Amino acid sequence: MPPAPTPAPPSFEPRVDGHLDLAHNAVAMERDLDLELDVLRSREGRPSQTGMITWPELRRAHIDLVVATLFAHPAERAPMQALGTRAAPPYPEPPAYHDAQGAFEQADAQLRYYERLEHAGTIRIVRDRSDLQSLRKRGNDEPIGVVVLMEGADPIRTPDETGWWFERGVRLIGPAWQRTRYAGGTRAPGPLTELGRSLLDEMASVGMALDVSHLSDESLHEALERFGGPVVASHSNARALTPTDRHLSDEALRALAERDAVVGIVLGNSFLDASAAAEGRQVTLATVRAQVRHVASILGPERVGIGSDLDGGFGAEESPVELTRGSDFGRLAEAAADGHGADLLGLAWWRWLERSLPGGDFGGDPGDGSARSETIAEGGVS
Repeated sequence: MPPAPTPAPPSFEPRVDGHLDLAHNAVAMERDLDLELDVLRSREGRPSQTGMITWPELRRAHIDLVVATLFAHPAERAPMQALGTRAAPPYPEPPAYHDAQGAFEQADAQLRYYERLEHAGTIRIVRDRSDLQSLRKRGNDEPIGVVVLMEGADPIRTPDETGWWFERGVRLIGPAWQRTRYAGGTRAPGPLTELGRSLLDEMASVGMALDVSHLSDESLHEALERFGGPVVASHSNARALTPTDRHLSDEALRALAERDAVVGIVLGNSFLDASAAAEGRQVTLATVRAQVRHVASILGPERVGIGSDLDGGFGAEESPVELTRGSDFGRLAEAAADGHGADLLGLAWWRWLERSLPGGDFGGDPGDGSARSETIAEGGVS
């Protein structure tokens, strides 16, 4: 009798969160993300914006990889919309920057935080496709993969510093948050500036990817015309369902589909249903599902992931009721288009990273751009 056939190994279904402001929380807001989530919550005792994410909680959620930000907090910014059913409590404002040097110092401190975590074995900064592939074999007690995204490009004091940030491990840049020296952004419309056009050229030269989340309409369409490298919207929803300039018009979604981009659905209640959040009505995973299906109808469900932004200014009270903590991440499969739960939970992001990181189909060999940026790094950037 022939031996029984060996069962096929289970398919690889990574879990990826495409947008978390972890270093900003740890460095600027002084939240100890090494703690178990319940301990953090007990210490903070917040009535709203209750913590959702710590490193142990990400492990509990079986997250393989996060796109983690460097976010410098600008002193000048347009008023923020309400993020949930309660007024924001008077928590101390994080330190704010007033100029490019101040922005640089904030982002540099946050990147050093990730570097310390990598040295301690908590995370692995994913710099190229080989780093990404190594995560296929990680156990839940091994380092979590981190792809570093700069959200708002003001920390890049001049575009020729882009290669220096690339050498430090940054792999995506979103030129705007609100208006920056590089581009118009959320609630601060306007085109790319001359510096912004130079930045995009430098990004393409060294192998950076472009994150269009927060770009104004003028800047987004100009950027897509000028920039030939990989493109993503790390944390954006459909403007057709949440009609503010924070989100993507159907025209923008169609342009992103042409670039094989991924869109990460952001989970703050006001980003999912602004009127429900403002009126104190319940927001549920059904609302997430509506966003997913609208975006998927234009991009295809294989290009829709999660960019949760949990703890990006909102927490448990400002999130769908089914999401009480980060380890509820798996419940988001309920919001997926039929048969595409694995895509939403991580495969969409994973495939995009395979194409877009150095060493992938789009990104060239690992280390592309390094020879050019060594010149910048030799003398340091201070």
